[in-house]
Amino acid sequence: MKIILYSNDINLLSYWQEVLSNEECSSVDELEELYKISNSLIILNYSACLGDARGIIKRLNSQDNKVLVLHRVPAFDTAKELLKAGASGYGNALMKDHFIYAAVNAIRDNMIWLYPEFTSKLIMEVPSTNNGDLDKKLELLTSREKDVVLLLKDAYSYKEIAQKLDITPRTVKAHAQHAYVKLHVKDRLGLALLLK
Repeated sequence: MKIILYSNDINLLSYWQEVLSNEECSSVDELEELYKISNSLIILNYSACLGDARGIIKRLNSQDNKVLVLHRVPAFDTAKELLKAGASGYGNALMKDHFIYAAVNAIRDNMIWLYPEFTSKLIMEVPSTNNGDLDKKLELLTSREKDVVLLLKDAYSYKEIAQKLDITPRTVKAHAQHAYVKLHVKDRLGLALLLK
C-alpha cells in the first residue's frame, strides 16, 4: 500500500519522509490532488485540514484510502472525533519513528492505531460489565499471561506492568501477544473490550 503525505508544514513533511525513507512514499501539495488518490495510506497533518478533518477523512475513505491523522498538539477528544469519522489512526505529528512505523503497520493490517497514552484513556472509558465468563476466558492463559492481561485490562502501560511484575517491557509485550492470539483479539483495545 502506497503512502501519501499531506501537510502544509514543510518541516513535518521532511520529518515524515525521513522516517519513512524505506517505504514507497510521496507527498501531495493540494487538497484537490489528494482527493484523486485511491487505495493508499494517507498521512494527514491535522492542521492542514482547515477545520474540516472529518469531511476530508470521509471523502478519502470513500476512495478506499486509509487515513492516519497526525497532530502537533494531539488531544484525546479530537482522537475520538476523528476515529468516529473514519480515521484509521491518530497520533502526535512529531512522535518517534517507531510509533510512526507501528501506526503504518497496524493500519496496513486493517487495525486502528492510536497513540498509546490515548489507548489507555479510551480503555478507561469503556464501561465495566458483570463478566461472569472472565475466569473461563482466562483459563486459556498461562499464569504470567493472566497477570499481564489483568493489568492491561486496567490500562497499565507495558513499562508499568514490567515494573510491577519485575520483568522487561519486551517480555510483557511477548506475553500480551500470546494472550491476544489465545483470546482471539487483535490488540489491547480488543482485549479491554473482551474483558470489561
